Amino acid sequence: MSGLDPTAAGYDPEAVRSKYIAERDKRLVPGRADIRDLRTDEHFARYRDDPFTPVIERHPVADEVDVVIVGGGIAGILAGAHLRKAGIERIRIVDQAGGIGGTWYWNRYPGVMCDIESYSYLPMLEELDYVPTRRYAFGEEIRCHLEAIAERFDLVADALFHTGVTRADWHEETARWQISTDRGDQVSCRWYVLAVGILNLLKLPAIAGMEDFAGRSFHTARWDYGYTGGGPDEPLTSLADKIVALVGTGASGIQCVPPLAESAKHLYVFQRTPSAIGERGNRPTDPDFADGLEPGWQRDRMDNLQSIILGRPVEVDQVDDGWTHHWAAVHNPPRHKGMTTAEYVRGAEALDYSVMEVHRGRVAELVADPATAEILKPYYRYLCKRPCFHDEYLPAFNNPKVTLIDCPAGIERITPRGPVVNGQQYEVDCIIYGTGFEAELTPLYRRAGHDIVGRGGVTLADKWAGGSASLFGMMSRGFPNLFVMPAPGQQAVVTVNYTQLAVLGAEFVGGAVGLLEKEGVDVFDVSAEAEEAWTQKIVDSFIDGSAVMSACTPSRINNEGHPEAMNPRNGNYGRGMGDWFAYRDLLEHWLEAGDFEGLEIEERSTAS
Repeated sequence: MSGLDPTAAGYDPEAVRSKYIAERDKRLVPGRADIRDLRTDEHFARYRDDPFTPVIERHPVADEVDVVIVGGGIAGILAGAHLRKAGIERIRIVDQAGGIGGTWYWNRYPGVMCDIESYSYLPMLEELDYVPTRRYAFGEEIRCHLEAIAERFDLVADALFHTGVTRADWHEETARWQISTDRGDQVSCRWYVLAVGILNLLKLPAIAGMEDFAGRSFHTARWDYGYTGGGPDEPLTSLADKIVALVGTGASGIQCVPPLAESAKHLYVFQRTPSAIGERGNRPTDPDFADGLEPGWQRDRMDNLQSIILGRPVEVDQVDDGWTHHWAAVHNPPRHKGMTTAEYVRGAEALDYSVMEVHRGRVAELVADPATAEILKPYYRYLCKRPCFHDEYLPAFNNPKVTLIDCPAGIERITPRGPVVNGQQYEVDCIIYGTGFEAELTPLYRRAGHDIVGRGGVTLADKWAGGSASLFGMMSRGFPNLFVMPAPGQQAVVTVNYTQLAVLGAEFVGGAVGLLEKEGVDVFDVSAEAEEAWTQKIVDSFIDGSAVMSACTPSRINNEGHPEAMNPRNGNYGRGMGDWFAYRDLLEHWLEAGDFEGLEIEERSTAS
């Protein structure tokens, strides 16, 4: 925490609050959250097409398997791996992508990398005896590692790629799920696993006239290398005579700015809200990194990061980056004995200011033009918007080929020639939308993208219309033999390092199915009492943060400026982000007990 001085000269709490609210109000405009529905949009549905792998024609599949997993990203691969460890033979992964990887399959834009350190983020490093090449791995390395896991556990041969599930029906008479796909497949399974990811739906803003643009346009999660030339780690050789507009300055946008700045004739960066850009400090992995590592080192390292994030004491900060320095500090402001609530709140606010001053100071230090630097400075509290970390983004604005366009209320409209902001037309050859994905709190049934029809013809969308209802955030009454990988907004916990949560969910799914198989259970369902009790725990631990969050700049973190609309039923097990360690202990003890507490168990001779 060196360099953070909440008593620094110039700190005036009232002035800071006023500045933050004024900046918020510039952005809290009608329609700011309006997006295109790419499932049905006649102009932009094509944005979802796969530019990386050709679609191979095939005959529809009719099959009976043990498990169908929807999603071939980190969560789905890990679920499949742990089901294999449990002895499950017939597994089919179904994914709309052309291969393994999930978000790392789709996000191949230049400069893409993870903002969580590789040694904690890439799963199963010990099992595959693999050490990442860099502190923060680039996307290609992550995708190849996920492919290696899938190959190790034989999850590829039976996978159905370029295939979307259209409907899943529970059949009471056979005690199986019937899965229908957009390629005519009919696959039945005993166990159905939703591993659909947390950032899987492209977000494309609804801007007037965008369908009229005469040039090339695409989303960063479907990068068009056929137009730009090059590759994820190669110069974009076809942009030397092109003027490019990049819309969005979140995680995706900031990573592709440096490569675009190097390659394009000119780059306009359209920024609605600046991100807080901390130092990444990326570097190659030390050659002696693996020396002396003990079995279980990766779980220990993940736990070390998670402990710091939750404010638990550790002997050594193994990760030692912006998450453990700034994010953890702001998330866990010190509370001393005898401190009143008002004093605690004031101290937290002052600490937050000092962290944001570090970020604003970094902008001033790295960006030569004062006017540009001022636009890039984030004026809001640190946790209002997911922070970013990058070493080359801010210096890119010193390149005379890069122009930053400040548009806090958004782009006014797009004409055939390009974007219009404050009445000024920007003529461009290409528009790249680095606008990210629908928020992590997008309801599960929307992220799943298909009707999930349980007992009595009730859909998951209908049941969860008023908020989540589950046991452990992973099973729901009326949907027998269904597992959902834990995620934000569905009564589990939240982790900065999503991989750690996916590992836990996969261990639980594999362990539970293995136990059910061992005990000869054909059908399980959640008891009404267990679901009600779990949901009540979630509601009781919900913290209404709308008073603080309503002063935030609008973002996906605070429901685009409307935190008061957050549903307590969609909260976490434990206050705030949830109690990760208690949640893990609960799931592990449940498996160890082996008595299926909270479930209604049936045995049927009709089940195969």
